[in-house]
Amino acid sequence: MLAEIKGLNEECGVFGIWGHKDAAQLTYYGLHSLQHRGQEGAGIVVKNVDRLQGVKGEGLVTEVFTAEKFKDLTGNAAIGHVRYATAGGGGIENVQPLLFRSQNGSLAVAHNGNLVNAQSLKHQLESQGSIFQTTSDTEVLAHLMKRSGFSAIKDQMKNALTMLKGAYAFLVMTETEMLVALDPNGLRPLSIGQLGDAYCVASETCALDIVGAEFIRDVRPGELIVINDRGIQSEPFTYSASSAICTMEYVYFSRPDSNIHGINVHAARKNMGKFLARQANIEADVVTGVPDSSISAAIGYAEETGIPYEMGLIKNRYVGRTFIQPSQALREQGVKMKLSPVRGIVEGKRVVMVDDSIVRGTTSRRIVAMLREAGATEVHVCISSPPMKNPCFYGIDTSTHEELIASNHSVEEIREMIGADSLTFLSVEGMLEAIGRPAINETCGQCLACFTGNYPTEIYADTVLPHEKELVKK
Repeated sequence: MLAEIKGLNEECGVFGIWGHKDAAQLTYYGLHSLQHRGQEGAGIVVKNVDRLQGVKGEGLVTEVFTAEKFKDLTGNAAIGHVRYATAGGGGIENVQPLLFRSQNGSLAVAHNGNLVNAQSLKHQLESQGSIFQTTSDTEVLAHLMKRSGFSAIKDQMKNALTMLKGAYAFLVMTETEMLVALDPNGLRPLSIGQLGDAYCVASETCALDIVGAEFIRDVRPGELIVINDRGIQSEPFTYSASSAICTMEYVYFSRPDSNIHGINVHAARKNMGKFLARQANIEADVVTGVPDSSISAAIGYAEETGIPYEMGLIKNRYVGRTFIQPSQALREQGVKMKLSPVRGIVEGKRVVMVDDSIVRGTTSRRIVAMLREAGATEVHVCISSPPMKNPCFYGIDTSTHEELIASNHSVEEIREMIGADSLTFLSVEGMLEAIGRPAINETCGQCLACFTGNYPTEIYADTVLPHEKELVKK
């Protein structure tokens, strides 16, 4: 994906397993398959008999977990995490799982998402004597659990979860059990699988596939699951709100081989490309997709129109992580280093360039310019999602209107800014129909906040920058 140079990143991915002698190794493979969800840090905590021990570090999964470090990871249960730093910032102290020790035992926490009331809770907890060791919103859960007054971990967690607002998929592990929880709106994906007598939990089903686990079901919104040596138990910790899975999971974040609520991501993206083609109605010679997340939509576009699909853009997969940086200068340079146009394919051709989204517009402008430099006579940009006009507060690093080009410019203005001959965005209705799920449904709704500005949860004042407050709809 082009996440690192487009400036659109999901916060993290989680994987857990209970009851397998090779828990650490399987967690490593699971995290490796979730690497696209975060490249800035990774960690694994294992349960070794009656003690939790962990290894974490900054970098890719293959960089953090060397053969030497795996000597310290033995046990029959583990949770792991890959991180992209948005809320709380970077630094080794924020790399998860977070591991806490007390006289009553240890607690490891891994979290995918973002809590919109984290700052309010931190102020409250600090006024009561809590001292935070990280700037991550994830640590709030551990403090709330410890202060709950309950003795059982399950009751501590149920009590703490009722105070949290926003998006969260939590894995919590102690010496005796693993707890799994999903927020009442189900904003982030989370699935359960089984491998022999062991149970697995993962942000995406592709992680279950890679370890050979059989998919059982998706975790339900507002559900708390307890996994231990006696098996698996489930109960609601709150009344589930209207389900609102993040639509960008289908559009961009998830791997094409993952299934979200029974819908294959590749198939959904391919359908988006077909619906986009019907909207665009462009005469062209070649269709190409921006690697990798837009390939599926480009194939659908080509099938619908009969225009040949070609590899007009090649991705260089050997660019170091030096370029996975949030600075604008490195993003712009990163486009040239990440992508190369194929002159023999686009020269003298009218090209349809399919991409999944436009965030700041910088990447699109650079790619259009590269295609023209390679000899394309026309470049028509087709986006397989609606204009992204509103910030996300649920774990995607777009937190202000200023950084979203569609928030401040019309489609025609964006077309001029990126230098395209035409620009077409897929409509909200077309996107939903292509995915095959309704926007509002008690069991399978979708979050459209970044497109429509209608947020499924309350957005707390300390989550929004002062100049943004009037722009955010409640």
